[in-house]
Amino acid sequence: MKSLLNKLTDKNEEVLRTIAHMPTKSLPVLMDNDFVEGLTDADFMRVAALLAEKSYNEGGCPIGAVIVDNRTRQIIGKGHNTLVQENHPYNHGETSAMRDAGRIDFGNSTIFTSLSPCDICATLIYMRGFSRVVVGDVTNASGNELLLHEKGIHVEILEDKRGIELYARFRAEKPDQDLEDWQGLSAVQKKKELGEQG
Repeated sequence: MKSLLNKLTDKNEEVLRTIAHMPTKSLPVLMDNDFVEGLTDADFMRVAALLAEKSYNEGGCPIGAVIVDNRTRQIIGKGHNTLVQENHPYNHGETSAMRDAGRIDFGNSTIFTSLSPCDICATLIYMRGFSRVVVGDVTNASGNELLLHEKGIHVEILEDKRGIELYARFRAEKPDQDLEDWQGLSAVQKKKELGEQG
């Protein structure tokens, strides 16, 4: 079967959106090796940001992640934050992408995350042995990049402007949901109690 995307295919927003929305296991049917070899880090980050947009459109936190095999450049896992959608306390973009990839050795993998990883995700990135992390937004949140670097993981910042704008809009629209995603419902409750006292 001939792949739909090849070296002549323009890597425009709609093509990258199709990659973001198609099941990972189906991507080899969609993209041939020449197309995959032409994907840049910025393209993978754009796919992560489009997954973040998917979460936002579903009513969730706009965070997405893509895992790429460093040798083949194939996408082996991707996901988006589903805290709200699945009523799951730590199903973040990074953890969703790891779950999608499955029980594999991540030692030769790069994870592209649309937002600086939280403590849980940074710990899992380290524990699962990723060799490289590329972060798409340290403007709205940052903090674990140094920790990951100290653990021997190569960390790069490749900010995606539209992803940054989306997360800033979400944070302004739903500050309690943002706080819950980072610190849990107890932090939201504590904030409300402090607001009532003040």
